[in-house]
Amino acid sequence: MIFQKNTVLITGGSSGIGLELAKRLIQKDNQVIICGRSQEKLQKAKQQVPKVKTFQCDVSQKEDCIKLVDWIQANYPNCNVLINNAAIVHVTDFCQDDQILEKTELEIRTNLMGPIVLSKLMMPLLKKNAGAKLINITSGLAYTPKAAYPIYNATKAALHSFTQVLRKQMHNSPVSVIEVLFPAVDTPWHKGNPPGFAIPPEEAVQEMLQKLEKGALEIKVGKVKMLYQLNRLSPSIASKLINK
Repeated sequence: MIFQKNTVLITGGSSGIGLELAKRLIQKDNQVIICGRSQEKLQKAKQQVPKVKTFQCDVSQKEDCIKLVDWIQANYPNCNVLINNAAIVHVTDFCQDDQILEKTELEIRTNLMGPIVLSKLMMPLLKKNAGAKLINITSGLAYTPKAAYPIYNATKAALHSFTQVLRKQMHNSPVSVIEVLFPAVDTPWHKGNPPGFAIPPEEAVQEMLQKLEKGALEIKVGKVKMLYQLNRLSPSIASKLINK
């Protein structure tokens, strides 16, 4: 399978993994639409990738998701791929942070509810179009949580579980339900302080697309496969590795 001639919607597509995906998919003769919260960042992304289409949308807001899907249906009715990539994180101490409840709500709405809402709203359109794919981006931290991210780990674990269940419920559907579990990737998401073992976004996306073209439904990128196996054998050692 060659991933070509699709119409792809990528959330959180103005930087990092989302933007790298947009670049690669356009090179493969796909039409790509990206959305993000910041119009300024979307404009900068379009300067880098002139062929990309943009739409300002905060996926944490249901109303924004509805507007996005209405716009897609009106302007890109052939859209057959949704990539739920948008995510945020707060590096904080749960007990010491006075704003932790507000931060928790925002992370859950962005990282979990956003993908769920968009999956539901986009499903009728995806089912109409050939080669349809719903791709949820999660993380190896769905298996082994990092202590610095009290809420992020939980949202990715929940999205991992949701994706597995959705795949089973839709096993007779024409829509392929795919999950991509990334390791640490050196993107602006880390705010200039990526871990030493983070891999470049180009490498991460290249591996994702290679496995996607082979028909994989659960794609463990980089060392996530090793982390998964280690967590099954010894959760305590896996936790020490992630949190050292």
